[in-house]
Amino acid sequence: MTFMHTVSLAQESPPVSVEATVKGVQISINYHSPKVKERTIWGGLVPYDAVWRTGANNATTLEVSEDCKIGKNKIPKGKYALFTIPKIGDTWMVIINKESDQWGAYNYKESEDLCRFDVKVERTLEHHESLKFDVQDDGTVVFTWEYKSFEFKIEK
Repeated sequence: MTFMHTVSLAQESPPVSVEATVKGVQISINYHSPKVKERTIWGGLVPYDAVWRTGANNATTLEVSEDCKIGKNKIPKGKYALFTIPKIGDTWMVIINKESDQWGAYNYKESEDLCRFDVKVERTLEHHESLKFDVQDDGTVVFTWEYKSFEFKIEK
């Protein structure tokens, strides 16, 4: 597996790129990483029950170099927007949307969704000041921010 993590620190919510190759599938996630800065994140800065860009500024993107699967969902080779719908409780919805070039979620159209799936959200013991995505050796994508974490697996 190859892995690359690039962060630019010039902006308030800097752009971050995470790239990994897992079983021949290159996975790229591009996002802007906001900081908590003593704010109320869940149900405050990020409202519950609304589509969220899963970062700051532009919509977060997920790109895969080969056809793959996330759970039972088939993901064709391509670049997509990755949105979430945070909810009170331990289950959020992740959305893979066909329109990757978006600012935030302001022009989000449900009709462009490739798929939606639920993820289990856990409370972390450690505080994560900056929003972060990682891709593990087995293709598991891990999101962490504030005291929340969720994951999903990309498979060939």
